Amino acid sequence: MWSTVIIMLSDKIDSIAIGGFDGMHAAHQYLFSELSEEGAVLAIETGYADMTPGKHRQDHTHYPLFYYDLEDIKGLSGDAFITKLKTDFPKLTKIVVGFDFHFGNRRSCDSLDLKELFDGEVIVVDEVKVEGVAVHSHKIRKLLEQGRLEKANLYLGYNYQLKGKVVSGQGVGKEKLVPTINIETLGYRLPKEGVYATMTRLDDDKLYPSVSFIGQRQITDNSFAIETHILAKEVNVSKTAEISFLHYIRKNRAFESFEELKEQINLDIQEAKKVINFLAL
Repeated sequence: MWSTVIIMLSDKIDSIAIGGFDGMHAAHQYLFSELSEEGAVLAIETGYADMTPGKHRQDHTHYPLFYYDLEDIKGLSGDAFITKLKTDFPKLTKIVVGFDFHFGNRRSCDSLDLKELFDGEVIVVDEVKVEGVAVHSHKIRKLLEQGRLEKANLYLGYNYQLKGKVVSGQGVGKEKLVPTINIETLGYRLPKEGVYATMTRLDDDKLYPSVSFIGQRQITDNSFAIETHILAKEVNVSKTAEISFLHYIRKNRAFESFEELKEQINLDIQEAKKVINFLAL
């Protein structure tokens, strides 16, 4: 059924944007803006995508997404790659790529070769800058590692997100600190360890102001956790959660007692409220 849907869709596609598209960031959106109404995004899956791993790229575009595994195409000549595109997308008349796009065996072909080999329109998008800074996935990853979420979100064009299933925690938070939702993620690049002002989406599809923690639980068993405290008084039980990161509040550190940690958490909550209220203005 899935393959049938893919064939039906690809028979309508007349334009494609090709790239790795990890993050689906602001520069990628420029490529997508050149697509027609019957356009699509073709993501080359390299195994390194960790800001929008797997199918999560689809969350950031209304265009249908198709995937080529790099291992399946990296040995193709330039001609063979174009032949594959025209076979998979028989109505293809336009290809959109970035200025640094390469294809073919050993990345031997570039956008100039693409224009020679493809008999339709080729649009090459120049390097995209935001506030004078060139936007690239590797730069955004670095910002996430540094906890510089405001800059990372600016270049992404949205607030960085982690999605996962809700899992059972230790139960310590509800008893001695504040209640939290623990999530388990797969494939995501995690921001710098510490405490963040966040917004959390639950199964009811509502966004809740929250404070989230990533790191080792130093006061209990030193296990790693991703957990979020919803600032609303009551929320329904959720099977999944999506945490959107707004601002890095502080680094993870050890506390002498639960009382000391709870006091700090209350300060974190107040800081998170300030950040969220400011961003809502």
